[in-house]
Amino acid sequence: MRNVPDTLDRSVVAEIDARLERIAADERVAVPWAVESGSRAWGFPSPDSDYDCRFLYLRSANDYLGLWPRRDVIETPLDKVFDVNGWDVAKALRLLLKGNATVVEWLTSPIVYRGDVGFRDGLLDLAAEVIDPARVGRHYLHVGRNQWDLESEFVPLKKVFYALRPAAALRWLRTHPGSAVAPMDLATLLREGDVPNAVMREADELMAVKAVTRELGEGRFPDPLASFVLSEFEAAHEAYENADATIEAWKMARADEFFRTLVR
Repeated sequence: MRNVPDTLDRSVVAEIDARLERIAADERVAVPWAVESGSRAWGFPSPDSDYDCRFLYLRSANDYLGLWPRRDVIETPLDKVFDVNGWDVAKALRLLLKGNATVVEWLTSPIVYRGDVGFRDGLLDLAAEVIDPARVGRHYLHVGRNQWDLESEFVPLKKVFYALRPAAALRWLRTHPGSAVAPMDLATLLREGDVPNAVMREADELMAVKAVTRELGEGRFPDPLASFVLSEFEAAHEAYENADATIEAWKMARADEFFRTLVR
């Protein structure tokens, strides 16, 4: 599977493809899934946004059985254009059970550099079975809080998006009880979360500006967005902050079974 829009720089995409090939050969791993993450996949890129390629990989059974565990991340040199790194599927599965939504986001990215559909569907099915919506909610709450800062009158407008998207994900979870696999892009989160018209209007306007502006600079956090973010964080704190962190044994067993099947 491959889904790379024409809006992406062809030379950059070619280099990402080459890096993925080198990683597979040099590290002796399989790369069943590689996507774009970050602002391009979230739906609010700037003209100078870098490329955030994220991938999942598998090692051989012999590597997993060795006495000296390999690192569970693979990273390539970071620069102004390229940010390419990935996680071992074993790491991804452990984080998934803890409620880390990053894994699910990668699986639902609209920009796919290379992908095994069976791998993606199997992992998404597992996520729907074992992931706890409350833990996902707590994940988004903590991510959003790290970007939330109204102590100053003016804030970097880029950070508005990094607080707004987790808030929109929290709203989506609240309006889709029992579901834990939220959409990745901001526009879909807002639309399916049935947010107030003022929030949608302000978000659309800010995304349109960001799409044609290399540097947004600083400004006041738009009042409708600030009120929306704060209210969703408060609701999520009540609902998710004290969620049980215990991972049930049957979920661990299902993840083990899935992982062993992939390796075999």
